[in-house]
Amino acid sequence: MPVQRPPVRGRVLALAVAFALGALVAGGAVFGMTRPSSIEQMADQIRTESALRDKTQIKTLTELARTTRDRLVPVLDGLGRALPADGTAGPVVVTAADVENWRKAATAAVEGFADPPSGETATNVARSSLTSAVRQIATAVDTYAAARDLTGPARTTAMDLTVRQRADALFTWSVGATALDAVNVDAGYGHQHVFLPTPGEGELTPDNEPEGNHDS
Repeated sequence: MPVQRPPVRGRVLALAVAFALGALVAGGAVFGMTRPSSIEQMADQIRTESALRDKTQIKTLTELARTTRDRLVPVLDGLGRALPADGTAGPVVVTAADVENWRKAATAAVEGFADPPSGETATNVARSSLTSAVRQIATAVDTYAAARDLTGPARTTAMDLTVRQRADALFTWSVGATALDAVNVDAGYGHQHVFLPTPGEGELTPDNEPEGNHDS
C-alpha cells in the first residue's frame, strides 16, 4: 500500500509551532541573561538617590558660601587695612571692639560649617576647602588679637604670622570656590562665583563665564 504523507499544511503548521516555541525559549534565555539583577537595580536606585541628594547639597552649600563670604568680607577688609599685604599703607587704628566684632563674625562663619553632611567626592572637596579657609581666617583673627598685646620683635613676628595665615586662608577659599563653581556646573545650576577679595597673588580667581551659564 502506498505510504500516506501528512498534508503539506500540517507540516508547515508543525514547523511554525516548533519555530515559535524555539523563539520563545531563546528569547526567554536572552531576557534572563540581560535582565538587570536585583542588586544592579538597587545600585542604580542608590546612585540616582545619591545624585539627587548631592544636587540639593550643592545648592545649600552655595547659599552657605555666599552668606559666609558676606560675613567675612568686613573682617578681611579690617585686617587688610591694619596689616596690608604689600606694606604700602601704614597700619590704621584698630580698637578692641573692632577685634571682638571680627571674632564674632569668624566664629559664626566656623559654626556655619559645623557638622557637614556626607556628599559626593567633588562636593566634599569644595566643602572641606571652604571649611578650612574659614577656620584659618578665625585663627588669623586670634593671632592678630594676641599680637596686639605684644611688643618689640615678638609683636612683629606675630603680626607677620597673621599676614601669612590670612594669605593661606584666601588661597584655600579660592580652591573651594573653584571646586564649588565646578560642581554647580555639573549639577545643572551653571557657574556660581563665590570668591573672597584676594589682594595678594597666587589665589585662584573666577572665570569669565556669566553667573548661571551652563557652559563649562
